[in-house]
Parts: sequence; structure tokens; C-alpha cells
Amino acid sequence: MPAPSALACPASLKAVLSAREAASALAFGFSAAGVDCVQLPLADGGEGTLDVLCDEVWPVEAVDAFGRPREALVGRRGDAVVVEAAQVVPFDPDRLDAMAASSRGLGEVIAALPRGFQRLVVGLGGTATMDAGLGLLDALDALPAPTTVLCDVRTTLYDAPRLFGPQKGADPEQVVELARQFRELDELAPVADVPGAGAAGGLGAALASLGAELVPGAAGVLDLLGFDPVGHALVVSGEGRVDETTAEGKAPAEVAARCAAAWVPCVVFGGLVDAPLPGTETLALSGEPARAFDDLVELGRALGARLLDAAG
Repeated sequence: MPAPSALACPASLKAVLSAREAASALAFGFSAAGVDCVQLPLADGGEGTLDVLCDEVWPVEAVDAFGRPREALVGRRGDAVVVEAAQVVPFDPDRLDAMAASSRGLGEVIAALPRGFQRLVVGLGGTATMDAGLGLLDALDALPAPTTVLCDVRTTLYDAPRLFGPQKGADPEQVVELARQFRELDELAPVADVPGAGAAGGLGAALASLGAELVPGAAGVLDLLGFDPVGHALVVSGEGRVDETTAEGKAPAEVAARCAAAWVPCVVFGGLVDAPLPGTETLALSGEPARAFDDLVELGRALGARLLDAAG
């Protein structure tokens, strides 16, 4: 009987470990137990998407959602250029102003991309913006190539102010005003009900209005990475907090669903677990950020020992 192998495909533990670091910790633990482990770090279109998709990246000059100069990274995967919105107009907890934040910087970065590539992939999520992509449309008349947009949420345009406005600094009156403004955007009305149109404060709708295809971010990332659980004795995924939203298309849930379809066992971890992922073994780490790497090493070691015991 061949030795069992594991597949470590976590998302990031935000502000604690990147997806690559989390995968490395799990692999270290599996290795300590004597089990081979393949690393496949994941993202869902938001922060960290560029890191998991691209080995080749380069810096570009940009401005953030409030016009402040910053250096952003763009990358390449095969024949596609990859742009992550959170690299350009990231959510900034020290500057919450939903009414002032603009997506223009992202439009400028896309407009300035060198020509000659066959596809454009844009990751949406983790931005400061709530402008329905109007800033982007001011700077970008047309997309430079056929474009796929990886949306971290499936929210439609008109639901975005209510769901995401408050976390980006909008008070109740501003949420009502944003909702009114969104509904008055005739140019976005034809794509307003497309799932993902409300991603990144309506950037999904703006890109769709230019002809981009909006896809679920986690599923799109798994497809681009060629995720395939077949041949592994166990797949491990997870994120910083597992709660009711995890099941709504986040990377661990997409991994678990594909593993179930392939009859491959899957374990999902959370730095904290508020609600287990239905139908999937869900394990909580210590919940202490400083221990996260060691927690994942220990989890990999324990799961590796379990695999070896089961293999006899």
C-alpha cells in the first residue's frame, strides 16, 4: 500500500499568517509525522490572491482610495496578468470614510498595464471603496483584455451599501444615501443583479459594465490553481475564523465541497470556530495569534499520525 499523502490548502489567517505561511506550517507538521504533504495556499479574490496565484510579480506606482501614493504589486500567471484590488485601494481601519473612498487608483493601474497579454484577472475584496466603481470608470474606458473578476462575495450591487457600508465607515444616514446613489446609476442597472456586482463596494458592477465576467472568487482561484484532491488521503483547509459566512463561498467551504464530491476526507481548521462548517470535521486552534504557526504545525503532526495509524 502506498504511503498516505496530505494536501494543505489553507486561506490566510488575516493579520496573523499568510496562506503560504499557514500551508508551510501544516506541511512541517505532516513531515514531522512522516507524511508527505503538498502545499497549495488559497485565497478568495481578496487580500492574498496575488500571492497565491503568481510567482512573477512587479511593483507599480499607484494611489490608494484617498489619493495617497503607494506601491502596489501586479503579477502574471501563464498568459494572464493578475491585479488585486486590495493591493491598490486596500481597506484601512485607520481611515474609514465610505463617502470619500475612490476606486480611481485601480482604474489607473489597469489602464497603465503593458499591452500584449491575453487575459486579465482581477481580484476583488478587502478594499476601502464604496463608490460603485465610479472612480475606476473615470479612469478606464475599456478593459485591455478579456477579463475574469474573482469576487470574494456574491452580493449584488444594491445590497452592498447595507451589508458593507458600515464596516467601511458609513453611518446609517450615509448607508441610505449610498443605496439611493447606487440605484440612480443607470449605466450599472443592467448588471446590478449579477452575483458579485456588489463586491468591493460595487467594483464588480463597474467591471461587469465593461464586459468582464464575474465569478466566485474561491472557486475561480481553485480552478486557476488546478485544485484536485484525488490521490490524497486527507485535505486540510481553514482560515482565521470559521463562522456562518465560511459556508457562503469562502475557500475552505469550496475545498470541502470539492473533497466531498471526490470522496476525499477533508478537515477544516479555524483560529477561532464560531460555527463548524456543516458536514465537515472542523477543528479550532488555540485562538492565540502568537501561537498560530505552532498550532498549525501541531495540527499537521496530529493529523499525520492519524493517517499513519489508519494505514496500519
